Amino acid sequence: MKTGELIGVSISDKRGTGKRNIGEGYLKEGYGLEGDAHAGTERQVGILLWEYAEELSKKQGFEVEPGDFAENLTVKGLVGEEFKLGTLLQVGESVLEVTQIGKVLTKDHTFNFHGFVLLADNGLFCKVVKGGKVKVGDKAKVISDKEF
Repeated sequence: MKTGELIGVSISDKRGTGKRNIGEGYLKEGYGLEGDAHAGTERQVGILLWEYAEELSKKQGFEVEPGDFAENLTVKGLVGEEFKLGTLLQVGESVLEVTQIGKVLTKDHTFNFHGFVLLADNGLFCKVVKGGKVKVGDKAKVISDKEF
């Protein structure tokens, strides 16, 4: 299994906006990223694999930063890993469980960046099953039930 790297920890004060990369945070079990407007919902934490943003940036000719697509965690190096519902992902001190892959686009509840919504097709939505600190530079990897 691959090991990736956390390159963004991002929050927003309200829904429907982009997020700002704060560099570190705390993922609270059963809640999400403390300080984020989306914490406590069924999609507690949104993850974007950075390579999708980089590819779009090159094709469209604009710069992207972690958090631009309203994801909480931006991870580099895990494209090609097979994600399915129930997959466990260790990021820093925390463990997340994938509960949804992608999301339905709705006018009222989907933020876009330059007209693009990467989380709709490529987002991983997770619940926090083990809380802990996360910070830019932390390792991110898929783990088995036995490792958790």
